[in-house]
Amino acid sequence: MLSIRENFLETINGGNPDRFVKQYEALSMVFAPTPQSRLASFPSPGGPPTKTAWGVTYTWPEGMPGGMPDHQNEENIVIKDITKWRDVVHMPRTDFPDEEWADYAAAAAKIDRSQVFCTVMAAPGLFEMCHHMQSMGVALENFYLEPESVKELVWYFTEYEIKWAEQLLKHGKADMLFHHDDWGAQNSSFMSPAMFNEFFLEPYKQIYSFYKENGVEVIVHHSDSYAANLVPSMIEIGIDVFQGCLTSNNVPQLIKDFGGQISFMGDLNNGVLDIPNWTPELIRSEVERACRTNGKLYYIPCLTMGGPGSTFPGVYDTVNEEIDRMSKEMF
Repeated sequence: MLSIRENFLETINGGNPDRFVKQYEALSMVFAPTPQSRLASFPSPGGPPTKTAWGVTYTWPEGMPGGMPDHQNEENIVIKDITKWRDVVHMPRTDFPDEEWADYAAAAAKIDRSQVFCTVMAAPGLFEMCHHMQSMGVALENFYLEPESVKELVWYFTEYEIKWAEQLLKHGKADMLFHHDDWGAQNSSFMSPAMFNEFFLEPYKQIYSFYKENGVEVIVHHSDSYAANLVPSMIEIGIDVFQGCLTSNNVPQLIKDFGGQISFMGDLNNGVLDIPNWTPELIRSEVERACRTNGKLYYIPCLTMGGPGSTFPGVYDTVNEEIDRMSKEMF
């Protein structure tokens, strides 16, 4: 029987897996000390709003799958004039003493890398940072109205990403990166492939190349959205696994068109399964559909949420049980 890590690699490399990968089982995540992270002071579900080191205020209402920037109060919007972003956007420190990384380094050292991947996480991504600091509508407008200022801002975020990656990899050698950046809604991407490439292709190539050049074997990019039209760009950027791919992406067709260049992790929509009145029968049906239509290679059955777990208790574990059932039937 293959180890979890071996089975993951056989799946994404078109080899001979002996079962389906169960969602996030191969990703053993280690988290950087929160004072340094862009997610510093990120709120807990139902907790009060908090502010990160970048100055973004987040709120996480009870029962919601994640936190979001709080733009209801205009005072919380960091960038009010994109042409003057340098006056208000200030890169957080990355030069923290080694002792503050001690717990992170110890956690990374304990991971059995013959079984799973030591995985570091980066969030929010470049696009999300743009709209978190401006609000979504204004950010999208500025891609058209002030493209040069937006490009400068994106490269500033890129500079920070690489500085932060240096620290992550210095204090805990990682095998995998799990990177968040939502690039679409349920049925369309937020921008055309041409616009995406204009603003994000080269920055992401630099970020992901840095990780690969420094020992990271697998890049998993989370975008729980439609982004099928961006898959060729994902491949050029260096993404190995598109995690969060909603059913609207037509995942079986993506596997047919791009399997062997990139793999897909998702096709079990949280909006369908991770609901208050979920049933084992519903999960059973959806997991069976996904496994049978997507097949054994270049596909990992997974809820589309950007991390292990579910909003409503029992959903994630039941999905795992049904994946086990499908492994027994199909392998």
